[in-house]
Order: sequence, then C-alpha cells, then structure tokens
Amino acid sequence: MSAPVRSLLFSTLYPSSARPGHGLFVETRLRELLGSGCVEAQVVAPVPWFPSTHPRFGDWARMAATPRREERHGIRIEHPRYLLPPKIGQNVHPYVLALGALPTIRRLQRVGFDFDLIDAHFFYPDGVAASLLSRWLGKPFVCTARGSDINLYRQFPWPRRLIQQTLQRSQGNIGVSADLVRSLIELGAPPERCHVMRNGVDLERFQPLDRQASRRALGLREDGLLLLSVGHLVELKGHHLVIEMLVHRAEARLVIVGSGAERGALEALARRLNVAERVHFAGQQPSEALKTWFSAADALVLASSREGWANVLLESMACGTPVVATAVNGTPEVVASADAGQLAAQRDVPHLLDALQRLLAAYPERTAVRRYAEGFSWQATTEAQCRLFESIVDR
Repeated sequence: MSAPVRSLLFSTLYPSSARPGHGLFVETRLRELLGSGCVEAQVVAPVPWFPSTHPRFGDWARMAATPRREERHGIRIEHPRYLLPPKIGQNVHPYVLALGALPTIRRLQRVGFDFDLIDAHFFYPDGVAASLLSRWLGKPFVCTARGSDINLYRQFPWPRRLIQQTLQRSQGNIGVSADLVRSLIELGAPPERCHVMRNGVDLERFQPLDRQASRRALGLREDGLLLLSVGHLVELKGHHLVIEMLVHRAEARLVIVGSGAERGALEALARRLNVAERVHFAGQQPSEALKTWFSAADALVLASSREGWANVLLESMACGTPVVATAVNGTPEVVASADAGQLAAQRDVPHLLDALQRLLAAYPERTAVRRYAEGFSWQATTEAQCRLFESIVDR
C-alpha cells in the first residue's frame, strides 16, 4: 500500500466546540476518508473575527467563542481569524479569507505537516481562497460544491467570475449531486476534471426508534399525523409553506427543528393562520438527538427553494421516516423511489399537499424506507475520493 496522501482540509464550513452542528457533513466525509487509511489530514477552518462573545450577538458571538485550535474525533483543527469588512464583504471575502489563513498554514508546514494537496469545501468563498493559497504555496487543490455556493453565488457577476476561474485552476471539481456537476460544467469546468461524490448517511447515528416511544420521550402526543420540518429558520428552507399546509390538514401537527432569524415571523404566521397550537418550535437540536425527532414523525417535509444534496432527507429515511420534498436541484436524486417519499413538482402549498396525500395513500413500510437509505453508504464516495487524491499527487 502506498503512503497516505497528506491532505489539508480547508473550509469555513466545519464544526467546532462553539458551533458543533456547523458543517457536520464536511467533518463526516473527512472522518470516513481517514478511516479508509488513504489520507492523513489537518483541518484549517477559518472564522471571521468578531470582538464580543456576548450572547446577544447570536451566531457572531459563537464564532468569536471558537477556540484558536482544538481536536475533534482525533482530528486537529486550526481556527485562524480573518477580518470581513461590512458592506463590501462578499466581493473581498475570498481574499481576506486566504490572507488570514496563510500564516497558520505556513506554521503547520514549518512544524512538519507539509501537505500534498488542499481539499477545499464550498466554492465561494472557500474554493476561491483555496485557489489563491494553491498558487502561493505551490500545492494542487480540489474543491467540493455543496449547493448554494454554486446555485446562489453564480447569480452575482464578480463571485461568478471568480468561481469560473477556480473551476479552471482546480485539479478536481467535485459535486455532491449530478445536478451540481452539470452546473459546474455549464460554468466552464473541464468535464474530465468533474466528479460526482454524493454524501452518504451515518447509518449508525441515524436508526429507527419506536414511533410512540419517541413521541413520549419528546413530550408529544402519541396519536395523530405528525410532520417534521428541519433546517435553519430562513426563507429558502420553506418552513412557512409547511405551516400553511396545516390550514388544509386539520388533523396534522408540525414540529420545526432549527434556529434562525425567521423564528419570530414563523410564529406570527402560525398565529395569523390559527394553527399556532399545532406548531411546536423545538429550536436547535444536537445531532445525536435528531434520530428521536425523525423517528417520532410520520413524514419529514422539506420545502426548500434550492438544495445541493439535502443530508436531512437521508437522515430521516435512515430512521425509517419517509419524506415530502420539493423537486429542486439534487433532491430528485435523493428521493428516487416511492419507498423514500414523494416529490412536489412545484414549491407551493397545493403541490406539497398533493405530494403528502400521495405519500399517505401508499405509505411505505419503515423497514423499506430504512433499506432505501442503506443504499447511500459512504464507501463508494470514500473510494472515489481516495483514487482522485492519489492520481493528483501521482503516487
């Protein structure tokens, strides 16, 4: 067996002790890769500088509380700071990100971690910053597209131009869905350097639990139709549409798991529609608790306007709970069987209700839903990434 590739994982999208749920899918993929033995890795996960850790500043305070360096699951993580100017931040973000990380990376090289390649996640700003670091340090790099980094930032002229340049310079352009890879090629990425590497699901962390027992454990009523909506409380996740669905399903109750700026507006919407007594806001939940929420529900509803590869869908299925989801971006690749759930052809309440009705009319066995999720293991992705890394460093 050849020596492991030494990889520097570079991304702002990585968990920390201050934000343990942030970018878990990036950490999970790295852990699977490390478990294969084909790589050694060090993580550099920069954090914007902020002067206060006072709770009133919300997510900015949590970023300020992030330690400069730490270890999670045996993986060493550096959290260098960088200054993100207000108003013009979007356009200069890749540059300040790269400059802020450079001293830390050079220090790692000096103390013995002279890596073979940079493994970046999220094309903007992270991938663009990785492209700059690659040129400054003389190292090859790959970058993984995960959704909004392409679907959102391609709409802005300057970020789009920088993403296109990065696609040309990268030795490997990875997309977590075939839909994302098609978008990369449309933006000018060389097709021979594009690879689909889907996220898997942690089948040990997410397992079916008894539905009634889960509801009791969560303090929920044991009877009736229970819907679940999981994700940041922002418009693109579509929680407001799921609340509106309750007007037409008088027997249904809804649990919303997540935190974010839209919570007040969502609570006001539920009151205005006279469904507030049937909506429970559970707030942000630790990853290890999610299987109980998934297992308690009859269906997960994901009404997103865009999704690269929605891990929450596979996590719900792994717990035996089918899904209703809008047919956007990579989601039809995830929900490709009636055992998985049903798709809404358009992102509106009538189509979501139609998909829910189809699901309930032919409700799949929980064992079949779990079996479908088991087809999305990490093994194939890990093997493909190992082959890519080894080909780039010519071992």
